[in-house]
Amino acid sequence: MKSVAIAAVAGALATTVAGSPATPVQKRADVTSITVKGNAFWKGNERFYIRGVDYQPGGASDAKDPIADADGCKRDIEKFKELGINTVRVYTVDNTAEHDTCMNALADAGIYLALDVNTPKYSINRASPQVSYNKVYLQSVFATVEKFAAYSNTLLFFSGNEVINDDSTTNCAPFVKAVTRDIKSYMNARKLRKVPVGYSAADVESNRYEMAAYMNCGEDSVRSDFYAFNDYSWCDPNTFTGAGWDQKVQKLSNYSLPIFLSEFGCNTNKRQFNEVKSIYSTDMSSVYSGGLVYEYSQEDSNYGLVEINGDSVKELTDFTTLKNAYANATDPSGDGGYKSSGSASECPTESKTWNVTIKADQLPAFPSGASDYLKNGAGAGPGLKGSGSQSSGSQETDLAGAGDGAVTSGAAGGTTGTSSPSKGAASALRPGEFSFAPLVMGAVVLVSSLFGGLLVL
Repeated sequence: MKSVAIAAVAGALATTVAGSPATPVQKRADVTSITVKGNAFWKGNERFYIRGVDYQPGGASDAKDPIADADGCKRDIEKFKELGINTVRVYTVDNTAEHDTCMNALADAGIYLALDVNTPKYSINRASPQVSYNKVYLQSVFATVEKFAAYSNTLLFFSGNEVINDDSTTNCAPFVKAVTRDIKSYMNARKLRKVPVGYSAADVESNRYEMAAYMNCGEDSVRSDFYAFNDYSWCDPNTFTGAGWDQKVQKLSNYSLPIFLSEFGCNTNKRQFNEVKSIYSTDMSSVYSGGLVYEYSQEDSNYGLVEINGDSVKELTDFTTLKNAYANATDPSGDGGYKSSGSASECPTESKTWNVTIKADQLPAFPSGASDYLKNGAGAGPGLKGSGSQSSGSQETDLAGAGDGAVTSGAAGGTTGTSSPSKGAASALRPGEFSFAPLVMGAVVLVSSLFGGLLVL
C-alpha cells in the first residue's frame, strides 16, 4: 500500500511429499487462470493487462479481510464492474476465514485477485529481517498460499510490499528473495496450482533498478515470476515524457519478467489519470503489463475513489474520472510487442546505495523445523488474531546456496521460465530435513504500510 506494505526442498522431495493438498474449492468453469510467458501475462493465448484497483476498506489502521466480507464484496463488485476493471489487489486476508463466496462472485464478474500473503503481525520487519524470517512466519504465509492457490482467479501472490524504502534497508533484499523462493517451493511440493509470485517495490530512485535486477538474477528457483512498482511519479497535468516514464520503459526494455504498477495515481494535484492512456498503449506495453490504481475506498491518505458508509457506497469525483480513463484506453492489438524470451538479470554489486553483503549465489537458509510444511502442508493458519511472528526467529542468519534444496517441479499450470533450469540440491538434505533450503522470506512491511507487508519499525 501507499506507504505501507519459498522455495525449497530438493527436487526429489517433490515426488515423495507426504500428505495431499487441501480439497480445491468449487471452480467456475469459465475462469481461465493467468500464466506468464516471456515478459507478459497471458489469459490462454491472449495478452493479459492488469487493469484494476487496490482494495482494502478500512485501511492500515483497521486491518480486515475484504474477501471474507461476502456482503461487502458483492456490494463493491457492482462498482468494480462500473469501473471496467479485471483485477483487485488485497493487502491482508484472514487465512482462517471462508472466501468461497467472494472469490466466486469475483470470478463471475471476470475479476482476478492480486494477493499480498503477509499480514500486519506476520511479515518481515525491515528493521530486523533475520529475526522476523522464521518458521512461524512461513506457516502463516503457506497457509494463505494453500487456500488461495485453489481459486482459478487468484492472479498472483506478492511475497512482500515496500520492505525496502531507502538505501539503508536494501539489506532486506535477500529475505524478500528468499520468501519468493519459499512460496514457489511450497506450491511445487504441495502440487498446488503454480500461481505467479513476485514483489511489490517502493519506487526508490537510488536503487529501483538494482532491486529489479536482484529479484530476476540467479537460477529459476529463486527468481521472481514478475516484478511490480508502486509508482506515484506521474502527477497531473503531465505527459509520458514529462513524467519521465519513457526513460523507465527504456531502462527496463531488456527485463525478462512481466512488470506492472502495483500502485499508481498521484493525488498531489487534481487527478486526471492521464497516465492510463500510456499504460495501455504501445508507449509501455513492450515492458509493462498494466497497473492498479490506489485505492478503491477513501481512507486517511485521501486516495479513495468511493466513500463507504455501512451498506452504501458514494462515488467520488475520482471514480468517474478513472472510469472514463479506463473506458478510453484500449489495449494494444496482438501481443503488444512483448519479449517472448530473455535471460536472467545480472545481480547487482554492493555499493553505497545497495547494502547487500550476502553473496549473490547465497540466500538465508530455510528456517529450522519448517520442512514439515512442505511434506504435510501448513495446516490451519493463525488468522489476524494470532500472536505474530516478527520476534520468533534468531539474530543469526544461516546461509545456503541460493537454490539449494529448492523444489522445482510438482505444481500444476503456471509460469514459463526463460532462463536456465534450476539445479536441485537433494544431496544437501538428509531424509526428513530441510535445513539448507534456500527458501526465505521476503516480506513486508512498513510501519505505515498497509497490509500485505506491514513492517514494525
